[in-house]
Amino acid sequence: MKSDCPQLMKLIRELAEFERAADQVTVTPQQFEESGFGDNPVWWAFVAEVDEKIVGMALYYVRYSTWKGRRLYLEDIIVTQEMRGHKIGSQLMEVIINEAKVGDYTGLMWQALDWNQPAIEFYISLGAKADSEWINFQMDV
Repeated sequence: MKSDCPQLMKLIRELAEFERAADQVTVTPQQFEESGFGDNPVWWAFVAEVDEKIVGMALYYVRYSTWKGRRLYLEDIIVTQEMRGHKIGSQLMEVIINEAKVGDYTGLMWQALDWNQPAIEFYISLGAKADSEWINFQMDV
């Protein structure tokens, strides 16, 4: 829901702090909202709520592989620090995996920082495979 955007931005900032990159969040609340709820949305999200408060989210978009076809890209999955360990991340992953299946996508992709061992172990426990062959590149323009 569009009205969730301020709470989602809080989660994004919490994730950026956890990843030691708080100063790198440059998207404005207006840009974020427009990108998800404007005329041409480019992201979608599932949220987890406890007592009507958003405590987690899985934000994704569609990407295309010339080898595999349409795939979901999980941009961010985050659960607030105080709610970790309550299986909320597992529930969010179940929902996003199901979205990929029912949406007739060929798979799901995401990244994890190499130092985030708890996340890496979590993903492997779900049956995901780490790909050490490809190097990620990015360019700000």
